[in-house]
This record gives sequence, C-alpha cells and structure tokens, in this order.
Amino acid sequence: MNTPDPPLADAMRRIEDAFVEGGERPRAEPSPDAIRAAEALLFAGGEPISAKALGEKLGPAVDVAAVLMKLKSDYAGRGVELVEAGGGWRFQSAADLSSLFAETREAPKRLPKAAMETLAVIAYHQPITRAEIEDIRGVSLSRGSMELLLEIGWIKPRGRRRTPGRPLTFGTTDAFLSQFGLASLDALPGKDDLKGLGLLDPRAASQLDIPRPSEDLDSDEEPLSEGDDAASFFVDHMEKDE
Repeated sequence: MNTPDPPLADAMRRIEDAFVEGGERPRAEPSPDAIRAAEALLFAGGEPISAKALGEKLGPAVDVAAVLMKLKSDYAGRGVELVEAGGGWRFQSAADLSSLFAETREAPKRLPKAAMETLAVIAYHQPITRAEIEDIRGVSLSRGSMELLLEIGWIKPRGRRRTPGRPLTFGTTDAFLSQFGLASLDALPGKDDLKGLGLLDPRAASQLDIPRPSEDLDSDEEPLSEGDDAASFFVDHMEKDE
C-alpha cells in the first residue's frame, strides 16, 4: 500500500482529529457514490465545510478522511484544487492561475495601517484585551480599527479576563484563517518565516519574541455568556471605554 506524502498525511491527521472520536477506525477505499456526494457538497456549499459537517451529510458509514484525501489527490495539479482553510475544506482555483482573474475579481478593501497592526497583534497574542493591544502597540487603540475588524469578521470576542473590570478578550476567526489561506493558528508565520519573507530585520530578530497563539481559554479567561456576541453589544462596550 502506498504511503501518503507528508502534506497529505498531515491533512489526514487533522481531519481525523476533528472528526473521529474514541480512537482509530479501519481505513477503507471510499465508494464512488460517497466521492460524488462529497464533491457536490463542496462545490455547491459556497463556504468551507468542516470534515465533521461533511460527515453528518454523508452518513456514519462513510470514511470522511479517505473521501477528502481521494478528492485532494484527484484534483491536485488541476485548475481547481481542494484546499483546507479556516478549519474547513473548499474547492478553489489553483494559485498559479490567479492572473486569469486579475480583471474579474474585485480588489479587497485595503485596511488602514492601524487596523493591520491591530489585527497582527491580535493574531499573534490572542487571547488579548484592548489594554494589552495598546500596551504592545504603544498607542491608543482607535475604536474605528476594532469596529472595522469586527465588521469584516476577522476578529471576535473570546471571553473575559478574571480581573477587575472583567475586560473582553479578542481573537481571530475562521474567516481570518480562510482569507489568509491558513489551516489553523499553528500555520501563522514564525520568526524564521518572517525573516525569509523580508518582513523582519535579522538584526532585530534575536531581540524579538514571536508568540504562538492559542484557541484554548487562558487560565484567567472565562467564556462569554450567550448573547454577548451581538454586534450592538460591542459597539456599546467600545463607546463606554472611550
């Protein structure tokens, strides 16, 4: 039996971690009907579909990991490829064909520098509060930057610190991962990656610590109550903080 190449093997493990509970199960060749059904769901979904959600559609008898790996292998190198992004799977055009869409795709809205800096701080330091963002950036956090990032869905409130005032903590969303083509927070560029991309001065790199964010709650963080994620709640909260 052929051994999957490392990227496929890593992707398969992530699928199984997200979908299979209670230990391993035998790997079986997926049926043509299961592959066709998954292909249709992925093409028609419009948004990334998690392995678990796909499994609920296909039924418990279907090995979702095997189906996804079969589709990923079948579409590799074609004009449309199956990719993992933001905790889900979707079909998208191959990266080397992006120039074909230069005239038909609407250019994404360019974020102001302050908003990009705020997003970077949140991405690498989450969970993080407004005060902690201001401390890292060294300047006051404008309400507009947070509102914009919340509006486009790249950040979200995560919980509250168990400290006086119980300040909100923020983190990134699956939409953020999908936008930047990241399978998970673990895929954020590290110090060596940033140096290789020319985004980090090698002379400053030794003095700089690049933290690794976590999706888990901190020991001093508690989850938000149901209903605290309404947009109006955050607008009102930010107004009171100004």
